[in-house]
Amino acid sequence: MELKKYKLGEILDVTRGASLSGEFYAAKGEYVRLTCGNFDYQNNCFKENKAKDNLYYIGDFKPDFLLKEGDIITPLTEQAIGLLGSTAIIPESGKYIQSQDVAKIVCKEHLLDKDFAFYLISSNLVKQQLSAAAQQTKIRHTSPDKIKDCIVWIPELEEQKRIGKLLRTIDLKIELNRQLNQNLEAVIADVMDYKFLSNAETLPKRFIGDIASIKAGGDCPQEWSKYKTKDCQIPIYSNGTDNEGLYGYTKEPTILKRGITVAARGTIGYCTMRNGGYVPIIRLLAVTPNDIGGDVYLHQIFNRIKFRNDGSIQQQLTVPSLASIEIPYPNASTLKAFANITYPLIEKIKQNKIQIEELTMQRDELLPLLMNGQAMVNSDLSAH
Repeated sequence: MELKKYKLGEILDVTRGASLSGEFYAAKGEYVRLTCGNFDYQNNCFKENKAKDNLYYIGDFKPDFLLKEGDIITPLTEQAIGLLGSTAIIPESGKYIQSQDVAKIVCKEHLLDKDFAFYLISSNLVKQQLSAAAQQTKIRHTSPDKIKDCIVWIPELEEQKRIGKLLRTIDLKIELNRQLNQNLEAVIADVMDYKFLSNAETLPKRFIGDIASIKAGGDCPQEWSKYKTKDCQIPIYSNGTDNEGLYGYTKEPTILKRGITVAARGTIGYCTMRNGGYVPIIRLLAVTPNDIGGDVYLHQIFNRIKFRNDGSIQQQLTVPSLASIEIPYPNASTLKAFANITYPLIEKIKQNKIQIEELTMQRDELLPLLMNGQAMVNSDLSAH
């Protein structure tokens, strides 16, 4: 496959967003201002934040800055390592305004396929050039001109289209699995509401410390790896939310049974169900229920609790404060019946997550090979 050398500016246009001078509101307004906080750089996609980055805007602005469905955007400021070069696609027209730290990418269609461009900009080839240039600035930022100065090698347009279509198909399957998991989680929540919370006043009250063991995470193990290796197979979890708090892998677990982890600081209250055999580290609480089905039940309860400040300067959840929370709690036989309904759904969620991980790895391994010409897309394969 023959590759041709270009500067990005020869094959696409990059436009900076607006410096908005109107008023912003935390409550819902007419438009959402997009900032660097709207990039999920690990999954290379758009997200609408629920926090301060997601401010609604009412005011005057040029119509050019109102984004359309399918527009490609990329950040100009690196709020997180790896953010520069991330790409996202706008999900709907007429709602989102491009701020000045976000750039819009417009392809010159006779030279560059749009799907191919999405993956080209987020490839290491471009990311490394942007990162190197950003290191020379105090706040690690880039600009439309620096993006356009990046050097790339690309195949002819028809091969671009085949590559873009293949990678997009993988991403669509990943997104479908995520949506399936959201639906399955919603079903579990509905079962919880119907079986228990609709008549919670009739259930006995129990302290969480009496129905589960709670352990605070310790220091990160001395022997660990960021990625799974032959020796390090046991997951380490922190209080982060990216990739469900996965921090790395080590040799031996400290928590053997299935349960829930709850973030004790920072993302306080963020909780995830865990299979047995993992290591929680600092600022993460591991909750292991005594009863079968207790993990699903407590996970649903934790999702509905608004954890409050315990009086310290920085909001924090401790083992005693979590143990002292009183909740409605059914008997063991009722919980086991709940487990019989929900465990198959949780297993399906688990299998979907495994497939997401495998597809993501496949896409990430294919991306550099396709971009540098070491691999080609079979035309029959790209048709599906």
